[in-house]
Amino acid sequence: MSTDIHSELHAELSERTKHLQTVARSLKAELFGIDDIIDRVIDSLRAWYVLPQLISRPVIVCLWGLTGTGKTQLVRKLAQHLGFYDRFIEVQMDGFSHGSGYGTSGSISAMLAQSGIAEGTPGILVLDEFQRFRTVDSNRNDAKVERYQDVWALLSDGRLPPALTMLREIESSLALAEYEQDRDGPADKKKLKKRKLHLSPWEAREVKRCLKLPDTLLQIMTWKPSEVHARLRAFRDTQQSWETDYSKLLVFVSGNLDEMYAETAQRVEDCDTDADIFHALTKKLSVIDVKKALAERFRPEQIARLGNNHVIYPSLNRATYVQLILSICDRYVGEIQESSGVRFVLDATVYEQIYANAVFPAQGTRPLFSSIHAILSASLVNAALWALERGADGAEPVWLTLDASVPCIVAKYRKARRQFPVALELNRLKQRSSEDFRALLAVHEAGHGVVYGVLFGRAPQEIKINVASFEGGYNSYEQRKAWSKENLRDRICVSLAGRAAEQLVFGDQACTSGASQDFLQATTHAAQYVRHFAFGTRLSRTDITNDSEVNLNTDVDATNPEIEALLAQEHARARALLETHTSSLMAVVDALMREGSIAPVELAALLDLPATPAGESTDAYAALLATFRARKADLLHAAPDRGGGAGLAASAARVLRAMA
Repeated sequence: MSTDIHSELHAELSERTKHLQTVARSLKAELFGIDDIIDRVIDSLRAWYVLPQLISRPVIVCLWGLTGTGKTQLVRKLAQHLGFYDRFIEVQMDGFSHGSGYGTSGSISAMLAQSGIAEGTPGILVLDEFQRFRTVDSNRNDAKVERYQDVWALLSDGRLPPALTMLREIESSLALAEYEQDRDGPADKKKLKKRKLHLSPWEAREVKRCLKLPDTLLQIMTWKPSEVHARLRAFRDTQQSWETDYSKLLVFVSGNLDEMYAETAQRVEDCDTDADIFHALTKKLSVIDVKKALAERFRPEQIARLGNNHVIYPSLNRATYVQLILSICDRYVGEIQESSGVRFVLDATVYEQIYANAVFPAQGTRPLFSSIHAILSASLVNAALWALERGADGAEPVWLTLDASVPCIVAKYRKARRQFPVALELNRLKQRSSEDFRALLAVHEAGHGVVYGVLFGRAPQEIKINVASFEGGYNSYEQRKAWSKENLRDRICVSLAGRAAEQLVFGDQACTSGASQDFLQATTHAAQYVRHFAFGTRLSRTDITNDSEVNLNTDVDATNPEIEALLAQEHARARALLETHTSSLMAVVDALMREGSIAPVELAALLDLPATPAGESTDAYAALLATFRARKADLLHAAPDRGGGAGLAASAARVLRAMA
């Protein structure tokens, strides 16, 4: 390679690399809370963009996440910033893409042929809503799929074979029409019009695409059947150009895998869970979770064609929601000022109440946008008209606060003041107007929280009684990777602590049906304790099965008394713990009655627990292993040597057998 060519190549690579860095900065400025996602996507496409000549098969990047986390928006903006807006195609894999109807035979190849992406050149293809394109049903049987079957060949190596079946059908229809005309002989003009001796526009387009013809559609439509047959024969004889080369595509596979979020996003209507807690849960998901979820929808060989570059979007955290709210509100205020000249300044109460009434952690940004519009748009317009009537010209600001107790937005300009009603639906739903109901919820949830703190040495992530998603209150606990015999019993005890608290405070006859779900959970865990994990008196796995090939102990009735005894023991333990910690219980009750929730750090202080426990929620198995190893080493070292090495080995063996 000459020096000049080397210098030109180096300059081109340097320029493209710098442009990618600029694109990354622009994307981070436009899209909030996904900087890590943007960095990973940019890294994934770096070689494709900087050195496209090295790419010999499509680069596949899979984006998975809950709705409203910005997957599609990121890809669209990326294509725009990279200058690929004219070589960009977006396919809805549910089969409802624009142009995916009869005219394209429901194929990816036909849609690519109609796009601006030329064969053998780079382009961007988005396969959106990919989770709806399932090829196996819930019973692992093949599902009927009529569209986009060529996507698997595309994902494999980017080379698509021609639609030979379709070409044969077109050829057969022309041959049949020609045969009928020859057989019937001359016919009147009315019958001739019905005869099909030329290609339809759709057939002409398919012939042009599959045979890679330079002729126009009008020219192809005028061909006689004999000419069409000749072109088809020539195409079959020249096999080197059969495949269409899309190997230089950048393919984004995007979708929502509900199975992957099954343990974290159980209620999409949940507006009560703290966004940071939900973010932390979804951030733990890995490529293994993706593969498990994909296995519910696709065959193994199809999952393999998606590759291993799976980018998982966590839900948005509180800081990102706050940043979005500030940005959107600033845009609304700026647009009003530009159109009316009135300058608004929003008080912190406006932002706080928008957050409280607009954030659904499992639904992303879409509810946020609609809620801000509902709360601000009409109020700003009305407040601007009111301010203009009082001579506001932008020199002095109009101050806006939000009074949630009314609820209304309060506009203040000089000495004038005006209220504009707003709807804060979630605030209304969260209010527990009945003092009796608040007292019941507070005692019940405080019971769960206090017993959890005492047994697990950490405060629950959340304790709330002001809840909009459902009628009751709730505690939220950290997930554990493994359950020991001891902490599984503790888990059962925590589940029964709500009923125990009701019994302690209100008396046995005043206990309520609110513990129904608690008893379902406790019974499930107790049955697993005895039947599945062999923590009871039996070592077998006890289950119910009608399959003679599954060798399980099916004597379920024999375990029922042991399960009932376990539940009774843990309920009594929960009651005793609450009696011991009654002062802490009542302090939590008071906080819930007063505020509707209690912060983990406050509960930790009441129970003298560490504010931020170190490490994951797992028992200290590494320390137990180290203790065991040290104890064994001490015993071996202390054993007498009566016969050299062989005697030492025998002695060690006897000690180990005695310890077993």
